Amino acid sequence: MAESKFNRQFFINLSIPILIGIIIWFFPWRPAEVPVEGWHMLAIFIATILAIILKPLPMGAVAIIGLTITIVMGPLSTETALDAFSGTSVWLIVLAFFLSKGIIKTGLGTRIAYILIEIFGKKTLGLVYAISGVNIVVGPAIPSSTARTGGVMLPIVQGLADTYDSRPHDGTRKKIGAFLITCLYHVDTIVATMFLTAGATKPLAQELAAGFGIEITWMNWFLGALAPGLISLILIPLILFKIYPPEIKETPGAPEWAEGKRKEMGPMTFDEKNMTWIFVLAIVLWVSGQFIDLSAVTVALIAVSLLLLLKILEWNDITQEKGAWNTLIWFAILVMMAGQLNELGFIPWFSDAIATAVTGWSWIAIFITLCLAFFYTHYFFASLTAHVTAMYPAFLGVALASGAPPLYAALMLAYITNICGSTTHYASGPAAVLFGEGYVTQNEWWRICFIMGIIYLFIWLVVGSGWLSLIGFM
Repeated sequence: MAESKFNRQFFINLSIPILIGIIIWFFPWRPAEVPVEGWHMLAIFIATILAIILKPLPMGAVAIIGLTITIVMGPLSTETALDAFSGTSVWLIVLAFFLSKGIIKTGLGTRIAYILIEIFGKKTLGLVYAISGVNIVVGPAIPSSTARTGGVMLPIVQGLADTYDSRPHDGTRKKIGAFLITCLYHVDTIVATMFLTAGATKPLAQELAAGFGIEITWMNWFLGALAPGLISLILIPLILFKIYPPEIKETPGAPEWAEGKRKEMGPMTFDEKNMTWIFVLAIVLWVSGQFIDLSAVTVALIAVSLLLLLKILEWNDITQEKGAWNTLIWFAILVMMAGQLNELGFIPWFSDAIATAVTGWSWIAIFITLCLAFFYTHYFFASLTAHVTAMYPAFLGVALASGAPPLYAALMLAYITNICGSTTHYASGPAAVLFGEGYVTQNEWWRICFIMGIIYLFIWLVVGSGWLSLIGFM
């Protein structure tokens, strides 16, 4: 007999969001300042977020069901609900997926990795800085940390570990493999925080901030993250080398290994060369876009069009890029729901209520509390997207009500929403992929991440705030 698609766990995971949504919907003590439509939107939103966390169905399916309920049950009209799919941020992330497809398909990212290992790979620390370099180079164009980590970097790290006979389950994991895996995770977390196009949660925060009238661009995001990001990337290998040292400190064979792998690839192909100049063009236009009146999504359109014209990508590559179209669905719907909580009055009420409760506090004290709360509540989330959607608009509203500078508050909270991915082995897609390799135990993972989390909070909140003030964002 075929196994049933429905089991006890499915019904439990589905029932909890439905039950919580119904309780909120019919809750008798609705605040007078929040209209009925806003309260009903809150019920659907919380039920949707819970379903994303509990995963009775894939995220896209949950989002579609939530969208249907908002229309059928009446908080929103069909036209208002479907306007979500016209947002520029959602299309930026979709187009960035197509750009990343070109980098992975041509092998350009892998070639860059081998070249950097040839140059810097004679010591174990040098290997990690090479990994950082690759992530910085390809980060702006690969909008999925999971794809960047699992598709480009993990096979290379595994190859290096195997070269030095370091494997996850035979007692040799600490020779070098565990260290490289841990460094890869933390490097990717920081690189994902540095670029607006390096992951889906960044444009999500951008779109949510726009609902408060705050404009986040590719360039001001990058400038704000530049100093704390570079400091983090410099310190990560050094700190991890002290608190989680590899047994092998010297890797004289790594450059030779990388050279051999690069030679196996052969000379750069015509497609690789074209991918290189298109990628460089996209970076230049993203950096200069605000000065020449080109939006980030327009730049992405130009790059993808060039990839299609030069046949680096075929149309089938576009239609078969499931990650992009899946992101389009859930991203647009979650942004719409969070935005409607603001439009329908819940976020303004919540912000004012919290601001009133902390009357007498300085905005700095309030903001630090918000950042710490945002970071450590991620221990209860298995999805950065769910965390950002659920808490970023509310926390930003409270920060603004307390008197925090708008652009500073929007950027700093957005950065925190990404570095909190450095907490648990289920904190993000890359965490699940890398932990699943078996090189690092759960106790080691949590201990290291707790220490690194404190360091990141200091760098980004203290040093980052000073940097944002210096460049005029405060």
